[in-house]
Amino acid sequence: MKYAVIGTGAIGGYYGCKLAYAGQEVHFLLHSDYEYVKENGLQVDSCDGSFSLPKVNAYKTTAEMPQVDVVLVCLKSTRNHLLGELLSPLLHENTIVVMIQNGIGIEQDVEKMFPGIQLVAGLAFICSAKTEPGRVNHQCYGSINFGNYSCRDEQRFEQMIADFTAAGVKAGVVEYHEARWRKAVWNMPFNGMTVALDTQTDCLLKNPSTRTLIREQMMEVIGAAHALGVNIDEQFVDQMIQTTDEMTPYSPSMKLDFDFHRPMEIEYLYTRPIAEARKAGFRMAKLEMLEAELRFIAAQK
Repeated sequence: MKYAVIGTGAIGGYYGCKLAYAGQEVHFLLHSDYEYVKENGLQVDSCDGSFSLPKVNAYKTTAEMPQVDVVLVCLKSTRNHLLGELLSPLLHENTIVVMIQNGIGIEQDVEKMFPGIQLVAGLAFICSAKTEPGRVNHQCYGSINFGNYSCRDEQRFEQMIADFTAAGVKAGVVEYHEARWRKAVWNMPFNGMTVALDTQTDCLLKNPSTRTLIREQMMEVIGAAHALGVNIDEQFVDQMIQTTDEMTPYSPSMKLDFDFHRPMEIEYLYTRPIAEARKAGFRMAKLEMLEAELRFIAAQK
C-alpha cells in the first residue's frame, strides 16, 4: 500500500521511517526542514536500533503528492483547520485517514470536513522527539493502537496493521472510544502538569505531592470515561504510573510545544473531554483547574 505522512515530526517521522525502512512506499510532507531532508534524507536515532533513509519521497505541499491508500495525520491538532486543504489531494475513494493525534473529538471534526471519509484513531505510546532537521530521537516504547471510527474497508485496515507489525512496530486494535479515553488517562495529567510546573515526567512522580495529584487526575479521567459508558479498569492507572516510572525522563509533546514557543493543544486535550464529561454529569475538577492554568500560561506568550 501507499502511505502519506502529514507532519513529519517526532511521531510521523518515526512511524513513517519505520514503514519506509521496511520497504513500504511512503510519501512525507515536510515544512521547515524540507530542503535538508530532500538533500540528506531522514535519520532515526532509536533505542531499538538506529537507521537512516538517505533518500525519501519529500514534498513541500500535498498538491505535489500522489493519492495514497493510508494517510497518517501527525500534525499538531492546533493546525487541523488546514486539513481541508491538505488532505484533499491525497484521497481516493478507499483511502484510510489515521489521526495520530492526542485528544477527544478529533475524528468528529474531521468527519464534518469530509463526510463519508474512512477515519481511524491512532494512539501512539512512544517517547520520541525531533529537535533538529531530519533527525528523530526515539527514546523508548513505540507501540500504537488503532481504534476504528468509520473505516468500512476491513481488509485494508487489517493490511495496515500487518504493515506496521512487519515494520517492527507493535500494533493493536482497540475499540475507538476506549482507545481515545485510555490515551487521555496519561495525556491529560502529564502534558499539562509538565507545562504548569516546568518539569518532566520523572520529577512529577518522584515528588509525593505531585505523584498523588497525578493519580487523582488520572482517576478523574477514568470517572469521566465511565460516565460516558467507556469501561476502563481502575488498575490501568497503576499500570500507567508504573510504566512512567520506568520511562526515560521525558518532556511530553505539550511541554516541547511550550518550550519551543508553539501553540499548545489545549482544545482537544482538555476543553473537549472536560465538556464531554460535564454533559454526562461528571466534573473533572482538578483537570478543569489545570486547563485554566494552561489557558493563563498560553495567554502570556
